[in-house]
Amino acid sequence: MYCGSCMRDNALAAALLAKGHHVTLAPLYTPTLTDEQNVSVDRVFFGGISIYLEQHAALFRHTPWMLDRLWDSRPALQAAARRSIPVDPKLLGELTVSILKGEEGFQRKEVQKLLRWLASEPRPEVVSLPYTLLISLARPIRRTLGRPVCCFLQGEDSFLEGLPEQYRSAALELIRANLDHVDAFLAVSEFYAEFMIRYLGIPAGKMHVAPLGINLEGCDPRPRPRSDVFTIGYFARVAPEKGLHVLCEAYRRLRERPDAPRCRLEAAGYLAPEHRAYLRGIEQQMQQWGFAEEFHYRGVLDRESKFRFLQSLDVMSVPAVFFEPKGISVLEAMANGTPVVEPRRGSFVEMLRKTGGGILVEPDDPGALAESLLEIWRNPALAAELSRKGAAGVREHYSAARMADRALEVFAGLRGAAAPRSAEVAQSR
Repeated sequence: MYCGSCMRDNALAAALLAKGHHVTLAPLYTPTLTDEQNVSVDRVFFGGISIYLEQHAALFRHTPWMLDRLWDSRPALQAAARRSIPVDPKLLGELTVSILKGEEGFQRKEVQKLLRWLASEPRPEVVSLPYTLLISLARPIRRTLGRPVCCFLQGEDSFLEGLPEQYRSAALELIRANLDHVDAFLAVSEFYAEFMIRYLGIPAGKMHVAPLGINLEGCDPRPRPRSDVFTIGYFARVAPEKGLHVLCEAYRRLRERPDAPRCRLEAAGYLAPEHRAYLRGIEQQMQQWGFAEEFHYRGVLDRESKFRFLQSLDVMSVPAVFFEPKGISVLEAMANGTPVVEPRRGSFVEMLRKTGGGILVEPDDPGALAESLLEIWRNPALAAELSRKGAAGVREHYSAARMADRALEVFAGLRGAAAPRSAEVAQSR
């Protein structure tokens, strides 16, 4: 799948490289999949097959490292990944806790492999972890390299909250026990920084914000001719928490108005195996309402197709029913000149406040959502203003280059000096 966190990490690494810094982006579990140039190294640590085997069979916790290469190879991992195994926190409690135990967990051999590799490479000035689910690596990395360790915060609370209670409590306790071993935390939004200070008890002095940034290459915000069909779009993972069902209910209310224009609802994004029934239910509901011919699911889109899709929309909405910390697709829509309508919660509030590229509505309110969607159709001048402001705002506040600059400020502060002309950063992903 196209993982939002992987795409952010790759965009950050690529932006740092473009600025002349030395960056090593090391994939964990499986090879990363991005819709732009992948800058990660050609090796995977904590191979998904290995950690599974080590979790469930003691024999594999002691097999020779040379033998592990058979199932740690990219072909083996890619073959396993093609099976689209559900990443359901309800099924991953024991494994999550074991990983968070680090050198005391069943995957201690994988920690040793990573540390040996890091020690053999040119020593980085800073090491960056992608989220707190890998915070157990902070202490051994600091011990091995003698370098500061940062940890990004990108939405892991939703996974933690999905764990069965006994594992959730254990996982949170282990994360909090490792906070002292991290020198700085970087949240992807102001909202998430404040939330994680409360949620994990992170000291405020260690918290920084490196706002989400996207690669703007290929984005085209030029005005497009208005058609006689109002095209409403959704681009995100097709999952209950992302709120496609809320958008469909808003669409029904909009269509049932006597002054409604001709409409269609276009959706695209990754569909996990465990959520196929969710999409089928939406399709059946749209059919019962008489709108089956107006709803289309376009599947997973590559970068070029994604931008064409976003540029074809009159408005986009991802009415998430949780507190979204990132919202990459909303930034991508605005960067392509497409206005958005989003719930007044999570990172959407600061995102639209800074860019001016959309309308905020009451969360979980299909009626309010329908009214704001319709307002964009009724008022072409408003739509044009939102389009212009959104495209300019993303370029000013949410570019990958700006994200890299902010991260470098934090990295440089950890070195106790002004930002160097060239810095070495290792990112474990």
